[in-house]
Amino acid sequence: MFIIEITYKVPTEQIDANMAAHMKYVDKYYHTGNFLASGRKEPRDGGIIFAKAESLAEVNAIVAEDPFCVLQLADYRVIHFKATKKVKAFDALDAEDNDL
Repeated sequence: MFIIEITYKVPTEQIDANMAAHMKYVDKYYHTGNFLASGRKEPRDGGIIFAKAESLAEVNAIVAEDPFCVLQLADYRVIHFKATKKVKAFDALDAEDNDL
């Protein structure tokens, strides 16, 4: 599992002007099953994406497709973590760790 933290580097007007392209990208990865949850940070200086992938390299390749990244509108921080305590419903999302 991964947390993708997005931090805007430009005024929100530039972000808003590119939001439709960003949302198309986000929708693509919801459909593939890579993105599980996402939303804006408060205060609105970026966003968070909760993601599932086979490797950090796969997540980095996905991030590289984001229009915010392509246009250098935001910085990205990818955090890889292993859920060691979770609600039962999480097992369906985290297939590689079903032994807990």
